[in-house]
Amino acid sequence: MTTRRRFLGGLLASGLVPTPSWADVGAPRFLSAARMPSGSFVLVGLQDDLSEAFRLPLPTRGHAAAAHPVRPEAVAFARRPGTYAIIVDCHTGDVLARLDAPVGRHFYGHGCYSGEGHLLFTTENDYDNASGVIGVWDVRDGYRRVGEFFSGGVGPHEIALMPGAEMLVVANGGIETHPESGRVKLNIPMMRPNLCYCGFDGQVLDIAEPPLEMHRNSIRHLAVSGEGTVVFGMQWQGDRQEVVPLVGAHKRGSEMRFFAVETEVWRQMKGYVGSVAISPDGSQAAVTSPRGGVAAVFDVAAAKVMSVRPMEDVCGAAFAARDFVFTTGNGVARFLDQGGQATSDLAFDNHLLRL
Repeated sequence: MTTRRRFLGGLLASGLVPTPSWADVGAPRFLSAARMPSGSFVLVGLQDDLSEAFRLPLPTRGHAAAAHPVRPEAVAFARRPGTYAIIVDCHTGDVLARLDAPVGRHFYGHGCYSGEGHLLFTTENDYDNASGVIGVWDVRDGYRRVGEFFSGGVGPHEIALMPGAEMLVVANGGIETHPESGRVKLNIPMMRPNLCYCGFDGQVLDIAEPPLEMHRNSIRHLAVSGEGTVVFGMQWQGDRQEVVPLVGAHKRGSEMRFFAVETEVWRQMKGYVGSVAISPDGSQAAVTSPRGGVAAVFDVAAAKVMSVRPMEDVCGAAFAARDFVFTTGNGVARFLDQGGQATSDLAFDNHLLRL
């Protein structure tokens, strides 16, 4: 008598059973790494109403995640200077693969998939040569590493896929680090942050740099709108008494624009932007500052601040259907304007990924 397992196995082999999708794991809208009260770490899926879809164990503290565009798979990256990332099947909870950084490298905690999900790109530090690298992994071949290329700068952090093209944008923070020195910053007087646009083949297509007087403003996080506007957040490495813009926007072929809003807004952020989110049409962007305990929303075209809200230990940010969503280190996930929030025993980590 044919068992159910053999029957399903036969269907899978024949291709009659569809590959599981995100709908098969409760249709989560967001992903975040988090810490539980026990001190263990998890990858969490949140639904539209911010209730939990799942918790999956992680071996160590996570930083950010990348989600496959079709299959319910997510890459959980260890916090810098982690040397590995794991691919989790969010349908079964199984670890599908482990990415190990090559000798002499570490990951920066971020990555992104190509549009169809066939390739994964990871930001890495070639620390002996003080050079940024983008690793390339073949998803269809079990996440086998198939190449790498120069990130266009030093200290590549967040990376994103540009819309409608085989092109990536990389936030090169400009800061040199080495595992033997922990998280010490080694080149502050000479750092040069930039945004680098590159093809999947590694060809540098465009580089945008801040003016010389802003060279200590490390570009770390970014978000891309549906029409290609990149909003980026920075972390000031100069004198803490100086107050400088911490958010800007860029479109290929133009100069960087820095949001020259009220000085008090930047002072509240204490020189530190932890995450960036943007509305699909590019009209609004949100940034968070866990150091300052604030979340701010900007009008991108006017480069003006629309609102600043106090939120203790806020860092994760994403855009929902009509509103921004934020997560905090004290277990709160909340909408900005439309009301509603969820609280849990979790300490959400730095980033909130919208699926």
